[in-house]
Amino acid sequence: MKNPPVMDAATRRWRAALFLFMLATGVSMASWVARTPAVRDALDVSTGSMGLVLFGLSIGSMAGVLASGGLVRAHGGRRVIAVGAGLLVAGLLVIAGGAALEVSAGVFGGLALFGAGMGLAEVAFNIEGAAVERTLGRPVLPVLHGCFSLGTVVGALLGMGLTAVHFPVGRHLALVALAVAAAGVWTVRAIPAGTGCEEPAAGDDGRTGGWRAQVAVWRDRRLVLIGLIVLAMAFAEGSANDWLPLLMVDGHGTSATAGSLTFMLFAVAMTTGRFTGGPLLVRYGPAAVVRASALVAAVGVALVVFSDNALLAGAAVVLWGLGASLGFPVTISAAGEGVRNASARVAAVSTAGYAAFLVGPPSLGFLADHVGLRNAMVVVLVLLGGAALITRALRRPNAGAGEEPPGERLPGASHSDLV
Repeated sequence: MKNPPVMDAATRRWRAALFLFMLATGVSMASWVARTPAVRDALDVSTGSMGLVLFGLSIGSMAGVLASGGLVRAHGGRRVIAVGAGLLVAGLLVIAGGAALEVSAGVFGGLALFGAGMGLAEVAFNIEGAAVERTLGRPVLPVLHGCFSLGTVVGALLGMGLTAVHFPVGRHLALVALAVAAAGVWTVRAIPAGTGCEEPAAGDDGRTGGWRAQVAVWRDRRLVLIGLIVLAMAFAEGSANDWLPLLMVDGHGTSATAGSLTFMLFAVAMTTGRFTGGPLLVRYGPAAVVRASALVAAVGVALVVFSDNALLAGAAVVLWGLGASLGFPVTISAAGEGVRNASARVAAVSTAGYAAFLVGPPSLGFLADHVGLRNAMVVVLVLLGGAALITRALRRPNAGAGEEPPGERLPGASHSDLV
């Protein structure tokens, strides 16, 4: 049996760079979310008009997510991350300027740039993280996503603190932009060139990353099941991000402050799960861990939905966060393991996950208009139960064409363990 690969200095910088910039993107996202009320007040717009401004973020995010996979296959992850970082910084600066000048169109445009940068960078980061995992033979993506979750906690705390002292929102976001720029420069310099580049697929007219090549990966039944798992787990995470504070306020009668603190509890649980999940993955494998995670999250959601005790519902959010924490990164790892077209598969599953994360949860609002927000969350419960039933897809299949031979494994661990 082979000994675990030794991490050289270049790989260590590569991994550290990914961790740093995911932390920075988490801080930037939470900084924006925490200052949304201040931006609305600066623009002096209604809640409905602010919803239209926020639509810029959705448009930019989906455009970036959909474009990222093909761009990585054509140009490599480093270039895509560089462009994404540039758009993130530009977006934050435009938002800051729009808020300072009280121009709604400026904030809308800044959010579109910010979302596009986030979408481009997120998919590329997953491809890079999966490549680091294959190099090291041990989990990396859970901690990578944990850095983003940690960044959201830091950004939320920073935003609350600066709001309390009435620090100008424009200056706040401009300073965050400078920090993201510094992290981006160091990150891009530390990432090796060419990760994720692939030769044009046959029948794709010689165009790397063409639509035919990107769609072709979904002919694999196992990848389809992995995609369904990531849809459910991302939907569970995104639903909490979008609705949890309001769910506690409207569904359980808590104060707005208690609703915000409940969301903070969820974010801390997500961060904890991602930073501590690696040993569980190595010991039990991704199928067992994601199955247990889906069931734990389902218990948490069920208590939030069906319990009339606000304190119990608030505590159950910890189960929701812990259960949802590993689903996204582990399924992405499984999608890219041991196959030649790994970057295309990782990009496909990442895109499916981010689509569910960004588009799915807002749709619950329409359902909530008819059945109430608590009852609408039953959809999340059903999806989690369905995901738990198909986690066998996360087990690595028997070695075949394009996969590593079964003898390539670390001492004491199977290939299915090395996500």
